[in-house]
Amino acid sequence: MPSNTTPSLRRIGRLGWIAAAALLALPVFSHAQGTDYPRQPIKLVVPYPPGGGADSLARLVAGKLGEKIGQTVVVDNRPGANTMLATELASRQPADGYTLLYIASSFTINPSLYKPNYSTEKDFVPVAFVARVPLILVSNNNYPARKVSDVIAAAKAQPGKVTFASYGLGSPAHLAGELFEQLTDTTMLHVPYKGSAPALTDLLGGQVNLAFSSIEPALQIVRTQKIHPIAVTTAKRLHALPDVPTIAEMGVKGFEASGWNGIVAPAGTPQPIVSRLNQAINEALQSPDLQQKFEKQGVEIELMAPQAFGTMIRAEMDKWAAVIKKANVKLN
Repeated sequence: MPSNTTPSLRRIGRLGWIAAAALLALPVFSHAQGTDYPRQPIKLVVPYPPGGGADSLARLVAGKLGEKIGQTVVVDNRPGANTMLATELASRQPADGYTLLYIASSFTINPSLYKPNYSTEKDFVPVAFVARVPLILVSNNNYPARKVSDVIAAAKAQPGKVTFASYGLGSPAHLAGELFEQLTDTTMLHVPYKGSAPALTDLLGGQVNLAFSSIEPALQIVRTQKIHPIAVTTAKRLHALPDVPTIAEMGVKGFEASGWNGIVAPAGTPQPIVSRLNQAINEALQSPDLQQKFEKQGVEIELMAPQAFGTMIRAEMDKWAAVIKKANVKLN
């Protein structure tokens, strides 16, 4: 028997079924993204050469993450352009959860120093924070400053004469020194080096008075008492050096500066995948053997949800942009 339904009504009916089917499929698809993932190896792009401090931490995380998530996590080292080469590469990858980017504090500093071909905020989504990489203010053993107050007094007495080394122009160590000057109303002479090793070598030799250094390369030298630890730059004392005070507790209120590591993914990565990765990474970071290896390097693990990590990234960008602008930091 012929239908009395008009063609237009039949079309509406078909569209209604299509819409309903699409709506029904949405939760199933999202659920599948969370439960079926990952179905293949995951690539972790690391913007540093093999063998360095950040690379070794990234490899520890990759290995343990692979165990927790049930797939191999392959480290892909892409050094160059102060981490921007790898960051740009990762920003152009599919947002499917199979390419991740291991980042450090340069991720939030570079936008104020360069004009990268990507947007730190728009092209990535935060996945998981990994750890704080503390800095430490150390002095040559023959230099008379033993406390933060001594450094401030010397810098005020001879503006521009007290020298401090860092492991690079625009590095977290350099900016920690600039922040110190701004909060103490002092002027020192920054001496940038290409890495921590040459900076600490010249500190040992007396070519510079002070150094802001990453904790890991300085730790062994401090323990052998060849250089003097004045203070750490973190908000709290370190487990690795519990007797060394923070700069803030020594009277420089509001001072906090440290490197850090984390993991982000290309923008558009589905939320269920981000949540799955965050859970797996946080579980990996709680593994006793991984924690022990991090502690040996003076690195302090911290667990964060993606939203909290995103808030931290924004705060770090704003903080260092202000320091860089006030110090008029220029890259040659």
